[in-house]
Amino acid sequence: MSKTILTCAVTGNLTKPEMTPYLPITPKQIADSCLGAAEAGAAVVHIHVRYPDTGKPSMETDHYAEVMALIKAQNKELIINLTTGPGGRFVPTEEDPRVCGPGSTLTHPLKRVEHIAQLKPDICSLDLNTMNSGADVVMNTPGTVRKMAKVIRDAGSMPELEIFDTGDLNLAKDLIKDGTLEGPGLYTFVMGVKYGLNTDPATLLYMRDQLPHGAKWAAFGISRFEFPVVAQSWLYGGHVRVGMEDNIYLEKGVLCESNAQLVTRAKRIVNDLGGELATSNEAREMLGLKKS
Repeated sequence: MSKTILTCAVTGNLTKPEMTPYLPITPKQIADSCLGAAEAGAAVVHIHVRYPDTGKPSMETDHYAEVMALIKAQNKELIINLTTGPGGRFVPTEEDPRVCGPGSTLTHPLKRVEHIAQLKPDICSLDLNTMNSGADVVMNTPGTVRKMAKVIRDAGSMPELEIFDTGDLNLAKDLIKDGTLEGPGLYTFVMGVKYGLNTDPATLLYMRDQLPHGAKWAAFGISRFEFPVVAQSWLYGGHVRVGMEDNIYLEKGVLCESNAQLVTRAKRIVNDLGGELATSNEAREMLGLKKS
């Protein structure tokens, strides 16, 4: 079997500082957490940024740029995957569901990829889901995705297609067919989000079998499903992801103190099953990315 690429999603968008004192918030904390994850075995880091003074999610290019510079100053091989997810959440008001209420982040699609155009990371996520998310709605219409995909393509970044449900994969296939995206593509199955994909093995096997021939893929589980999905994904031939974006516990009732701890646990699972993690340079070759 080929080696397994492990991605670490170090801080995310929905995990809140009040949930855990160990969540990286400032650019330096986020960069240090990425570097620690890499030392533990991660070949890729998936990065959101936050306002340093409040810990709330940020879309500021300067914050992304600072994190990238701090990482590259110490590790030029690590594959950087920047998010483009923020800016797609819609919360309707009670009085008029056409009007954005508190908590909405919905913004122009080109605003969501400004940092990609400027910073040109190795990879960036591209969400294909329009779905209920808790009490809110996430909106990524085909038109929005097409606009964002063009910027990503022009920047020379590889889109990581985040798949939350079966329809998202059908949209990806249509975008490949019409030339918006290059096939066969890089996919990540997001499992355990309420109203999205379930976390059982049958669901993951079904999704894997719907992929275009030759596609590269990974899966991850939310919260207590993080480590079971590591095992499932490896057993089905996929790559893996862990991180404090998805889960803040090392085991029931025990907060993890770093992303490196989560990576170490996932590495042990892969090793115990007979696998081996890829280095960043090996992952670059596997994904067809330029060498650092």
